[in-house]
Amino acid sequence: MMQTSSKIELPPPFPDHTQLPFEDGSFVKNFQEHPQSLLLTDSIGSILQQRHPDGQYAIGQDCGIYWRQTDPPEKGAEAPDWFYVPNVPPLLDGEIRRSYVFWRELMAPLVALEFASGDGSEERDATPLGMVQDSEAVRPGKFWVYERIIRIPYYGIYEIATQKLEVYHLVDFAYRPLTANARGHYAIAPLRVELGLWDGTYQNQTQRWMRWWDIEGNLLLIGDERAELERQQKELAQSQLKECALNLLREEMDVEKVARMTGLDLEQVSAIARENHE
Repeated sequence: MMQTSSKIELPPPFPDHTQLPFEDGSFVKNFQEHPQSLLLTDSIGSILQQRHPDGQYAIGQDCGIYWRQTDPPEKGAEAPDWFYVPNVPPLLDGEIRRSYVFWRELMAPLVALEFASGDGSEERDATPLGMVQDSEAVRPGKFWVYERIIRIPYYGIYEIATQKLEVYHLVDFAYRPLTANARGHYAIAPLRVELGLWDGTYQNQTQRWMRWWDIEGNLLLIGDERAELERQQKELAQSQLKECALNLLREEMDVEKVARMTGLDLEQVSAIARENHE
């Protein structure tokens, strides 16, 4: 007896980052958000380069993390203000990421940070999936999604208005508040860095900002700060060399020999010698 096979209809594949919306039309909530993200990214760059010499990591700034399929798609995404994902390529097939599609890469961010413009209730919302109110499904809360579904190990909430920072650590599948150390910082152990608050000016704004420190409590510098530090160190080194040259000249050492010993130009040493005789 002949058997006929029927065609099996397979479900469509899960969409990727090129097929999903990458913006929801909402405004950035305040003028501090973008500078704050840049400050965090710039200062931790050297740490991440050491941790990932192959360059396999991604940083998202107000980008969607898709964790479930919904209609419309945006309801199945959360967009941390800043997050870092280890061990994933920064580009996908040579294309800039439009969003982070969790069901395709299955690698959770290690750190997610939210800059709360309000009282932080949205960022602490632990409403679970499946809640119904007035016969309509309630969107699950951001805190619950990060804790129970994506399982982000470190989650920080900074209330801009009150200048309050709190950091949670995922322990036994639940978030536990981290305790600040003696410096008032929160240790992110896998990165050997600390997260804390810093008073200063950045991008023409004098504010209290979130910033990174190394595990010894040294502030991780941004590009401008590193350049200024190098300039100061160079000036100090030059000053020390000139002082050394002056001492050698006072011992009646030959100008050319002083130049060779200090590494200063012959003209510089000659100028120091003239100043010494004036």
